[in-house]
Formats: sequence, C-alpha cells, structure tokens
Amino acid sequence: MSSDTSSSGSARSRHQRQQRITDYVIDHGSAHVAELVEYTGVSHMTVHRDIDELARRGLLRKFRGGVSAQPSTVFESNAEYRLGAHVEAKAAIARQALGHIEPGMSILLDDSTTALALAKLLPEVAPLTVATNYLRTIEELKDTEDVRLICIGGDYSRTHDSFLGMPCLEAVERITVDIAFVSTSSMNAEMTFHQEPDIVMVKRAMLASAVTKVLLMDSSKMPRAALHRLAPVADYDRLIVDSGAPAHLVEELRSRTAVDVAAEPVRSRST
Repeated sequence: MSSDTSSSGSARSRHQRQQRITDYVIDHGSAHVAELVEYTGVSHMTVHRDIDELARRGLLRKFRGGVSAQPSTVFESNAEYRLGAHVEAKAAIARQALGHIEPGMSILLDDSTTALALAKLLPEVAPLTVATNYLRTIEELKDTEDVRLICIGGDYSRTHDSFLGMPCLEAVERITVDIAFVSTSSMNAEMTFHQEPDIVMVKRAMLASAVTKVLLMDSSKMPRAALHRLAPVADYDRLIVDSGAPAHLVEELRSRTAVDVAAEPVRSRST
C-alpha cells in the first residue's frame, strides 16, 4: 500500500486534509494544484478529488489548474466550513464559558459553531432551559435529560443549518433569558460585525432578550471587520477569547468589557 493511499484512507484524515486545503486557499485567495500537492504531501489525483469535493460543497471554486476561495459571504457562513475550523480554540472557549452557567438558568445559544461546542458541555451543569435556532444544537440536546429545549423556528437556511427570518425574530423577541451566548464573524477593539443582514438582525434580537450577554470569539476573527455592524463591544457583558488573541488587543478590549482568555486544552503525549 502506498503512503498516499494510507494518508487518504480514512474519513478522518481526508476531512482534516480538506480542512487544511480550505484554510490554505482562503488565506492565500487561490492556489494551484501543484502547490496543494506540495503543501499536503499527497498525490495530484488525491488533491483533485479533494478540490472536487470542496467545490461540490460550495466551499471553493475550481479553475483550470487550481482553485480559489469563494466570496467571504459564502465560505464564512457555510456551516460545513465553520464546523471544521479552529476546533481546539472553540473547545477551549466553550469550556471557559461553561463556568458562567449555573444549574437552573435559562440560556440562549445562537447558530455559531462555538455555541455548539458549549452545547455539548451543558449536561454537566443541568438542569437548564436552552433556546436555540441552530439545528445542530437542537440535535445535540434533544435527548438530554434535565434540559428543557426551546426550538426557535423560522425560515430554514441550508447555508447556516439554522432558522432565520421574521418568524425567528418574533420568537426570540417573545422570550427573556438569563444569559445569551453568541459569536460572529469578526470584531475589532470597538465593534462586532457580520457580513449578512439577516444574521445581524437575529443576533441583535438575541442580545436584547438576555439579561447577560456573552460574546464567544476565536482569535482568527480578530481584528477584522465585515460589511454590517452588529453591536459595540461595550454592549456585551463579557467576551471570551482563546489564547491566540493578540495581547495588545485583549488589553484594549478590557477597557470596554470583561474579557476571559481561555486556557489552551492539555494535549496528551503520544507514547
């Protein structure tokens, strides 16, 4: 069996390689097949199969001899891309966020994958009431004992795998929760942003429905801007970031809100 066959033989290794390709192309704007072959260490045929799959999923766009990133409004919102991006940072942020939840609370989770990472930890602090518009969070919690699950419906978005639109807004506006956990696509020291107006409206409604507002942001999103302003940093009661956040930015953010820097997960050593 060739080394190339072994490297692409499992679904896990294929997924990890495709995530690396996606991140590389997004960082560089475009890449040629030969460049990706060198970067991944697999064959031309394997890279071609990977980019065919990534193009089919709407993450990248093929051109003759290479591949380019889709516009930011596509790939930054694509649920499949977000699920595989910055997983360790999101897990660390979620673990830190769990410390702000007490049994008996009502919480609201948006359709971010960072909030999904938090949802997976919630059984540790149940009983809870949890409201969300994210289908994957609903699937995660639907059979969890001691969690009262409120499913916020609306117009289903395949791109986000969540419910949006006017019915969603109206449902959010009818509830009040102890704490809302939200994330967004970008922020700087003063403002949070998102590239899609429908998402901005839902997140604003969620913030307005919560007594305490917590922003969950991995360091890949800062400092950056996007088309639409969501809310000033000062409107959040707390910001939780991972240890990759620039130190000077963290200090500036602390002049506007409380900031937690999540510890990196401890990695077990291979024997």
